Amino acid sequence: MRLMPPIIIGLSIIIAAVIGVMGSMYFAGPSGGAVDRELRIEFEAVRFQIDDMAEQIATLQADLAAMQAAATAASAPQSGGDTMMQTPQGADNLILESYAQVVTVAARKALNSKWTVPDPAFLVDLLGAPAMALVETDGCLTVDNPDFEEHLVEADVGPIRVKMLKAATESLAEVFEQIKGVDVDLYNRITSAGALCVRPIRGTTDKWSSHSFGTAVDLNIDGYLDTLGDGKTQLGLTIMADFFEEAGWIWGAGFKTREDSMHFEVSEEKLLEWQSEGRL
Repeated sequence: MRLMPPIIIGLSIIIAAVIGVMGSMYFAGPSGGAVDRELRIEFEAVRFQIDDMAEQIATLQADLAAMQAAATAASAPQSGGDTMMQTPQGADNLILESYAQVVTVAARKALNSKWTVPDPAFLVDLLGAPAMALVETDGCLTVDNPDFEEHLVEADVGPIRVKMLKAATESLAEVFEQIKGVDVDLYNRITSAGALCVRPIRGTTDKWSSHSFGTAVDLNIDGYLDTLGDGKTQLGLTIMADFFEEAGWIWGAGFKTREDSMHFEVSEEKLLEWQSEGRL
């Protein structure tokens, strides 16, 4: 584990050096003129290798974070029959300053393979429409379906306050408790960009967003918003994503059309499970 930071630093230095050398070669030939065709091809090949190395760095960073969290959990003392593990008092957190760091989402399109993203029609059939009419808006529409509204709760959940579907709120609280038990430093830096918001999916006028049903929440580290669709995320979210996946949630970083790594929502399978348990 101690070898991984030097490896990451080494790869970063190599990438920076290659970019510098190849960049100068690309923009100026031997006499300062335009670069020739062969050198352009070589440059593009090297750039492809750089992209691959950058993804390897992102994977190493995520692995390092997971290993640090696991090591912290394994070394935490336990008392009585309580299996909840806390970060040891006074223990050094080697990635404390890296949670908000932006990294590439490795193997992005392979995420969420265990669960199904619920589409708007499924959510309406299961939960009912949250409002009588769906109209385009820059904000949030009012929930005016009383049958739907009775399933919503507003509460402090872990480090944030949300208004969501009651069952989703309970599940979110469980996820946060698990994160807190393994990495309290990460838990304390979780912030939210919103949960319930009755509106269309961005870019559409006739499809309900999952936020409309109180089954989704946007999370980030230290209040820094993710850039939508750039294929990158905060390191802390990559750690949190494992806990959400285990609980039956979808991570927006794996959306096929447009990455949205702040976004976490309840899967279709989990919603059907709650329905069978009489929780919806």
